[in-house]
Amino acid sequence: MSYKMIVLDIDGTLTNDEKKITPKTLDALKKAQESGIILVLASGRPVAGLGKLCQELEMEKHHGILLAYNGGKLLDAQSGRVLYEKAIPLERAKAVLRHLEQFPVSPMVMKEKCLYVPNKDGYKADYESSINDLDIIEVGTLSEFLDFAPVKILTAAPNEVLSEHMEAMTNPFTEEFSFAMSAPFYLECNMKGINKAASLDKACQELGIDASEIIAFGDAQNDISMVEYAGLGVAMGNACEELKAVANEITASNNEDGIAVTLEKHLNIVVSQ
Repeated sequence: MSYKMIVLDIDGTLTNDEKKITPKTLDALKKAQESGIILVLASGRPVAGLGKLCQELEMEKHHGILLAYNGGKLLDAQSGRVLYEKAIPLERAKAVLRHLEQFPVSPMVMKEKCLYVPNKDGYKADYESSINDLDIIEVGTLSEFLDFAPVKILTAAPNEVLSEHMEAMTNPFTEEFSFAMSAPFYLECNMKGINKAASLDKACQELGIDASEIIAFGDAQNDISMVEYAGLGVAMGNACEELKAVANEITASNNEDGIAVTLEKHLNIVVSQ
């Protein structure tokens, strides 16, 4: 098969547990681009959280695509042109945030380089700020503070807390919004129909690429749609069981150069050791 696009989730997929791209994986992806294949970073992260990895991969030289907020925003890495964006209307975002106030969770919203949180010491606030290079802004009650339409609402809590309250948190809004777990401790809320596959399809239409010409890598529940969409959907060895169940194949883990292993196999590229 002649592949034209490689789609990469970031955390747990492109980066190892130290949040770094390993040298072997970096070499494989650069060589893939040099052969004419387009890279897409497809993440729940905001645009600001994709910049450093985009530069490291030199995607701006090869017309790469940034798919942020689980597909809520799509950009051309070279020009910065927004190809697609779908935000949550302000009043509906406020309604979700008010509802979340009754649960022991930490909601967050993002805009440009800022991460807005009720409490700077809230669960995973520092983590989210550091991996995305965002400034933490403590605002007290988010539902009262919010004055813009966010692309995504992120809710953080230990997995046992999210599991216990998931149904109660999401049930009132399932007709309006899409909810997905991007990590055991993260629940992401976007407008209904927004997911990685839906926005990836828009990018493919823009570039004239068929889904059968895509290799997609992921590890979490919010990667299921794009792994199912791609001609070759690949689950990392560390992926959740739900993703492994729908993938075409399972590769090595994010700490064992799983991406490079698959690209060597299917693209016949020689990767530096």
